[in-house]
Amino acid sequence: MTAVSFAAAVAFAALAMSSAMALATIIERRTGNSGWIDVVWTFGLGLTGVLGALLPFGGGPITRSALVATLALAWALRLGLHIVWRTRGITEDPRYARLKRDWGAQANVQMVRLLQMQALASIPLALGMMLAAHSPSPALTWRDAVAIIVFLVGILGGGIADAQLRAFVRSGQSGVCARGLWSWSRHPNYFFECVLWCSYAVIAPATSYPWGWLALLAPAAITLLLLCISGIPPLEEHMLAKHGAAYRAYQARTSALFPLPPKG
Repeated sequence: MTAVSFAAAVAFAALAMSSAMALATIIERRTGNSGWIDVVWTFGLGLTGVLGALLPFGGGPITRSALVATLALAWALRLGLHIVWRTRGITEDPRYARLKRDWGAQANVQMVRLLQMQALASIPLALGMMLAAHSPSPALTWRDAVAIIVFLVGILGGGIADAQLRAFVRSGQSGVCARGLWSWSRHPNYFFECVLWCSYAVIAPATSYPWGWLALLAPAAITLLLLCISGIPPLEEHMLAKHGAAYRAYQARTSALFPLPPKG
């Protein structure tokens, strides 16, 4: 991947994600349900990854481009369909709903700005997929095999965590879900999401591929977003408001992100 093709890849990622989040803005405004924002983001990022892997941004065998495109598609379908199921059962995502209340009359303008900021923050993720797809090693290597294992751990772990939470909700039980993976982490789905994005960074680096090391920004970006910005902080605040002392007790005995045996 030359400097020119790298710049083209960045521009493609920026334009694609900006367009996806503009669509998310329109859908949110027409439906009044901010839950659809994450649906559009997921499928938008997945499509950007698939196209970015298959477009001629760099060298490398077509088998690697096809591999990365398949991984991107599998991720988008698994997570996107899960969020669709979740969104159909709610009228608002509590995180966005609180922001809209705080913004008041400026809610529409501020939502546009927020979603375009999300598009900007998504560029390292899209770029990570493209850098992996166009890694110039002439054939698939052990890195690709390791990356597939890392990806499978991430996608299967996230799927199990989501399935356990769905089962808890369907059971009609009240309180906080603290079963299975949720007894070891308050956000196991986020943990496995971070693991999954490491797969692209495993594929990309190569001795003759200086751009490849930038793929490390993908797992770094998703971890920062989930741990410090749009993931855990607003969700924890919502859960505390909803469950009070029960959630504080859950916080005291359960790791926030990395799965660890519960305390006590």
